[in-house]
Amino acid sequence: MSKFKKKKDGGVPAVNTAALPDIVFMLLFFFMVATVMRQNTLMIENNLPFADQVEKLDKKDLVMYIYAGKPSENYKQYGTEAKIQLNDKFADVKEIAAFIAAERASKREELIPFLTTALKVDKGANMGLISDIKQELRKVNALKINYTTKKGSVFGRD
Repeated sequence: MSKFKKKKDGGVPAVNTAALPDIVFMLLFFFMVATVMRQNTLMIENNLPFADQVEKLDKKDLVMYIYAGKPSENYKQYGTEAKIQLNDKFADVKEIAAFIAAERASKREELIPFLTTALKVDKGANMGLISDIKQELRKVNALKINYTTKKGSVFGRD
Protein backbone atom coordinates (compact mmCIF):
# COMPACT_ATOMS: atom_id res chain seq x y z
CA MET A 1 0.00 0.00 0.00
CA SER A 2 1.12 3.43 -0.80
CA LYS A 3 1.01 6.26 1.54
CA PHE A 4 -0.54 9.58 0.41
CA LYS A 5 0.95 12.74 1.76
CA LYS A 6 -1.11 15.82 2.18
CA LYS A 7 0.34 18.98 0.64
CA LYS A 8 1.23 21.58 3.16
CA ASP A 9 -0.60 24.90 2.81
CA GLY A 10 1.81 27.60 1.64
CA GLY A 11 -0.27 30.47 3.09
CA VAL A 12 -1.97 33.31 1.23
CA PRO A 13 -0.38 34.06 -2.15
CA ALA A 14 1.15 37.53 -2.60
CA VAL A 15 -0.97 40.25 -4.20
CA ASN A 16 0.03 40.98 -7.76
CA THR A 17 0.84 44.71 -7.99
CA ALA A 18 1.83 44.76 -11.65
CA ALA A 19 -1.32 46.65 -12.68
CA LEU A 20 -1.03 49.25 -9.91
CA PRO A 21 0.94 51.87 -11.93
CA ASP A 22 -1.61 51.59 -14.75
CA ILE A 23 -4.46 52.26 -12.34
CA VAL A 24 -2.66 55.22 -10.76
CA PHE A 25 -1.98 56.83 -14.15
CA MET A 26 -5.56 56.23 -15.26
CA LEU A 27 -6.88 58.00 -12.15
CA LEU A 28 -4.38 60.83 -12.59
CA PHE A 29 -5.45 61.31 -16.20
CA PHE A 30 -9.13 61.23 -15.25
CA PHE A 31 -8.76 63.95 -12.60
CA MET A 32 -6.61 66.10 -14.91
CA VAL A 33 -9.35 66.01 -17.54
CA ALA A 34 -12.39 66.28 -15.25
CA THR A 35 -11.18 68.97 -12.86
CA VAL A 36 -11.91 72.62 -13.52
CA MET A 37 -8.79 74.45 -12.48
CA ARG A 38 -9.57 78.07 -13.17
CA GLN A 39 -12.19 80.52 -12.04
CA ASN A 40 -12.59 84.08 -13.23
CA THR A 41 -10.42 86.62 -11.49
CA LEU A 42 -12.61 89.45 -10.25
CA MET A 43 -11.33 92.77 -11.51
CA ILE A 44 -14.25 94.74 -10.06
CA GLU A 45 -15.70 95.40 -6.65
CA ASN A 46 -18.53 92.94 -6.24
CA ASN A 47 -20.48 93.77 -3.09
CA LEU A 48 -23.72 91.98 -3.94
CA PRO A 49 -27.09 93.28 -2.70
CA PHE A 50 -29.21 91.29 -0.25
CA ALA A 51 -32.46 89.48 -1.08
CA ASP A 52 -34.78 87.43 1.11
CA GLN A 53 -36.38 85.26 -1.57
CA VAL A 54 -33.51 83.49 -3.30
CA GLU A 55 -33.22 80.25 -5.22
CA LYS A 56 -30.10 78.29 -5.96
CA LEU A 57 -29.22 77.54 -9.60
CA ASP A 58 -29.13 73.83 -10.32
CA LYS A 59 -26.58 73.50 -13.11
CA LYS A 60 -23.67 75.92 -12.81
CA ASP A 61 -22.19 74.80 -16.14
CA LEU A 62 -25.21 76.28 -17.93
CA VAL A 63 -24.65 79.75 -16.47
CA MET A 64 -22.89 82.65 -18.23
CA TYR A 65 -21.62 85.27 -15.78
CA ILE A 66 -21.56 89.01 -16.48
CA TYR A 67 -19.94 91.09 -13.73
CA ALA A 68 -20.51 94.83 -13.28
CA GLY A 69 -19.07 97.26 -10.78
CA LYS A 70 -16.30 99.73 -10.09
CA PRO A 71 -12.75 98.50 -10.77
CA SER A 72 -11.10 97.04 -7.66
CA GLU A 73 -8.00 98.50 -6.00
CA ASN A 74 -5.59 96.67 -8.34
CA TYR A 75 -7.35 98.03 -11.44
CA LYS A 76 -7.91 101.69 -10.50
CA GLN A 77 -6.02 102.75 -13.67
CA TYR A 78 -9.24 101.93 -15.58
CA GLY A 79 -11.15 104.67 -13.77
CA THR A 80 -13.77 104.86 -11.06
CA GLU A 81 -16.90 104.42 -13.18
CA ALA A 82 -18.69 101.06 -13.15
CA LYS A 83 -17.36 98.65 -15.79
CA ILE A 84 -18.46 95.35 -17.27
CA GLN A 85 -16.28 92.28 -16.87
CA LEU A 86 -16.71 89.30 -19.21
CA ASN A 87 -14.55 86.34 -18.23
CA ASP A 88 -11.16 87.87 -17.36
CA LYS A 89 -11.28 91.21 -19.16
CA PHE A 90 -13.09 94.51 -19.04
CA ALA A 91 -15.57 94.87 -21.88
CA ASP A 92 -17.86 97.38 -23.50
CA VAL A 93 -21.63 96.90 -23.68
CA LYS A 94 -21.32 96.15 -27.41
CA GLU A 95 -19.09 93.13 -26.68
CA ILE A 96 -21.86 91.30 -24.79
CA ALA A 97 -23.40 89.92 -28.00
CA ALA A 98 -20.09 88.33 -29.03
CA PHE A 99 -19.62 86.95 -25.51
CA ILE A 100 -23.07 85.31 -25.54
CA ALA A 101 -22.44 83.89 -29.05
CA ALA A 102 -19.10 82.42 -27.92
CA GLU A 103 -20.65 80.87 -24.81
CA ARG A 104 -23.47 79.35 -26.86
CA ALA A 105 -20.96 77.96 -29.37
CA SER A 106 -19.04 76.25 -26.57
CA LYS A 107 -22.13 74.31 -25.41
CA ARG A 108 -23.91 71.39 -27.01
CA GLU A 109 -26.88 72.37 -29.17
CA GLU A 110 -29.49 70.69 -26.99
CA LEU A 111 -28.28 72.68 -23.93
CA ILE A 112 -28.53 76.15 -25.52
CA PRO A 113 -32.22 76.73 -24.55
CA PHE A 114 -31.30 76.08 -20.90
CA LEU A 115 -28.47 78.64 -20.72
CA THR A 116 -28.94 81.33 -18.08
CA THR A 117 -27.21 84.69 -17.94
CA ALA A 118 -26.28 85.58 -14.37
CA LEU A 119 -25.68 89.23 -13.59
CA LYS A 120 -23.32 89.70 -10.64
CA VAL A 121 -23.71 93.42 -10.14
CA ASP A 122 -22.23 95.52 -7.35
CA LYS A 123 -24.97 97.18 -5.31
CA GLY A 124 -23.43 100.58 -5.97
CA ALA A 125 -23.43 100.17 -9.76
CA ASN A 126 -25.30 102.57 -12.01
CA MET A 127 -28.75 101.32 -13.03
CA GLY A 128 -28.20 102.78 -16.52
CA LEU A 129 -25.35 100.28 -17.06
CA ILE A 130 -27.58 97.38 -16.02
CA SER A 131 -30.30 98.63 -18.35
CA ASP A 132 -27.78 98.75 -21.23
CA ILE A 133 -26.66 95.18 -20.44
CA LYS A 134 -30.28 93.99 -20.47
CA GLN A 135 -30.91 95.72 -23.82
CA GLU A 136 -27.93 93.92 -25.36
CA LEU A 137 -29.14 90.60 -23.93
CA ARG A 138 -32.55 91.19 -25.52
CA LYS A 139 -30.91 91.81 -28.90
CA VAL A 140 -29.24 88.37 -28.85
CA ASN A 141 -32.35 86.69 -27.41
CA ALA A 142 -30.71 85.81 -24.08
CA LEU A 143 -33.89 86.34 -22.09
CA LYS A 144 -33.23 83.97 -19.18
CA ILE A 145 -31.58 86.30 -16.65
CA ASN A 146 -30.62 85.68 -13.04
CA TYR A 147 -29.59 88.40 -10.60
CA THR A 148 -27.03 87.02 -8.16
CA THR A 149 -27.48 88.25 -4.58
CA LYS A 150 -26.54 87.43 -1.01
CA LYS A 151 -29.17 85.82 1.17
CA GLY A 152 -30.46 88.11 3.88
CA SER A 153 -32.90 90.87 4.65
CA VAL A 154 -33.19 93.67 2.12
CA PHE A 155 -33.48 96.17 4.97
CA GLY A 156 -30.43 94.88 6.88
CA ARG A 157 -32.34 93.67 9.96
CA ASP A 158 -31.10 90.06 9.85
